[in-house]
Amino acid sequence: MNELTRLKPEVRAYLQRIGYEGPLDGSAEALAELQERHLHTVPYENFDILRRIPLSLEVTALYDKIVTRRRGGYCFELNALFGWLLRELGYPVTDLFARFWRDEPNPPPKRRHHVLKVEAAGNFYLCDVGVGGIVPRRPIQMTEKLEHRQGDECYRLETDAYYGWMLCELKRGEWCKLYSFTEEPQLPKDYVMASYWCENAPESIFTQAAMVAVRTLDGRNSVAGKEFRIFTPAGVNAFTPQTDEEYKEALRTYFGIVLD
Repeated sequence: MNELTRLKPEVRAYLQRIGYEGPLDGSAEALAELQERHLHTVPYENFDILRRIPLSLEVTALYDKIVTRRRGGYCFELNALFGWLLRELGYPVTDLFARFWRDEPNPPPKRRHHVLKVEAAGNFYLCDVGVGGIVPRRPIQMTEKLEHRQGDECYRLETDAYYGWMLCELKRGEWCKLYSFTEEPQLPKDYVMASYWCENAPESIFTQAAMVAVRTLDGRNSVAGKEFRIFTPAGVNAFTPQTDEEYKEALRTYFGIVLD
C-alpha cells in the first residue's frame, strides 16, 4: 500500500502544502526533512494581528488558514499545526513554552514562544517552525553541548538551573542565547493567554509593524514594515513597494501570501 493512501486527506494536503514527498517512516531523517520543507514553504507572518483579526489556535481554524488558504502565522499557530501533523504521522510530540532571549531589551524575557519536543528513533529533538528570524532549519537533538552545524549556522543546547534548556547560536566566535525552555508539558489552552497578550498588548512587537519571513534555497526572504529584503549568496536586495498593489504583488511573489 502506498504510504500516502493510508493517511487522512487533510494530512496528504498538508504534505502537499509543504512539498514533502519523502518517506513517512517515523525516522529522524524524515522529521528533519519535514521541518526544513515547512520552513521553506510556510511563511512566518503577523498580518491578522495587524488587521485586528482575532486568532484561533484551534486545529481546524489553523488548518483552514495555513493549508487551505495557504497563509502563514506565528509561533502559536505554526507550531500548533506542525505538532498536529507530526502526531498524525506517528511521532510522539510534547508542546512546551519558551522564553525568547535574542534581542530582549529587558531580560529575563516572559514565556511567549511555543516549541515542540519530538521523539524519533529513540532520541528527543527540539523542533520549531515558528520563528521569523534565523533559527535551526533542522531539529536539534536534545543532548547538552552537542553542536549542530547547518550550513553557515551552528547551534547547541546548554542547560541552566532555572531556565532549563537554552538554545544557543554561534556568532562571531561566541555562543549567544537564542531561547530557553523547560520540559513541563503544555495543553493547547495553555497558550491562549500568551497569544492574547502578543495580539493585543501595546508593547507587543507583533502589533507594531509587519513581520514576514521564509527560508529559500538561496537564503531567506523577509519583510520589516514596508521594506522587503531578499537575501541570496550575492547579497541583499532591499526595496520598498510604492503602492498597495505593488506591496500585495511582492507578498504573493516572495511569500505566496494572498491577503483576503
